[in-house]
Amino acid sequence: MSEQNQAPAIRTDKLNLWYDTFQALFDVDLEIKQGIITSLIGPSGCGKSTFLRSVNRINERLGYVRINGAIEVLGKNIYDDDVELVQVRKQIGMVFQRPNPLPISIRDNVLFGYNIHSEDKRISRSEKDAIVEDALRQVLLWDQVKDKLKSKATGLSLEEQQKLCIARLLPVKPGVLLMDEPCSALDPKGTEAVEELIWELREKYTILIVTHNMAQARRASEECIFMLMGKVIEHSATEAMFVTPRQQETADYIEGRYG
Repeated sequence: MSEQNQAPAIRTDKLNLWYDTFQALFDVDLEIKQGIITSLIGPSGCGKSTFLRSVNRINERLGYVRINGAIEVLGKNIYDDDVELVQVRKQIGMVFQRPNPLPISIRDNVLFGYNIHSEDKRISRSEKDAIVEDALRQVLLWDQVKDKLKSKATGLSLEEQQKLCIARLLPVKPGVLLMDEPCSALDPKGTEAVEELIWELREKYTILIVTHNMAQARRASEECIFMLMGKVIEHSATEAMFVTPRQQETADYIEGRYG
């Protein structure tokens, strides 16, 4: 399917969100392309993480959150009455700021989501082994851990833990990966490794990444969205945004005049 005919991976239409009486998102209209990396930038409190968590319906766990408007993922409004939350979480993987491996073996971490979502309970151990190896190879972790798959995942370095958390999402074959500051807990070497991984995963997955790091947004994304006070100010090719921003607010933020 050509890019011109391909439906957006994520499309929002007049998305508004309130935390009790405080409005955090205002009429957010976005179309995020399939198979690329899109970064979401803006000052603290501008609505980046709120938007991200709306896309996989995490926000609704808070009883005081109210949402209106539409969020379509791969052509389906995820807030429709016939949409099951478990299917949303299968289709849309989430990576958080700090790695959150489960205190079980590396192998069992990789298979955790698969065991929950798989409808085929008769799958053999060798087939599961192949799933584990494939996921760990995709995140460039197989060579480091192949001889210690029974070891606790919490014994890995932070960089390895974050890669493992990404690997844990892959066996259920998500269409979209959401990443909320995935490198914020990592040192520069770990950050570089995870950025390289994110770049390797593009095209196989649509990736939406929230970052405060302007250099990271420029290095590791193909399109960029700038948000301010709950509104989308600009959405363009990353290099164009950083070289020739269309809006003065975008230029002010990128050049460090606030935020």
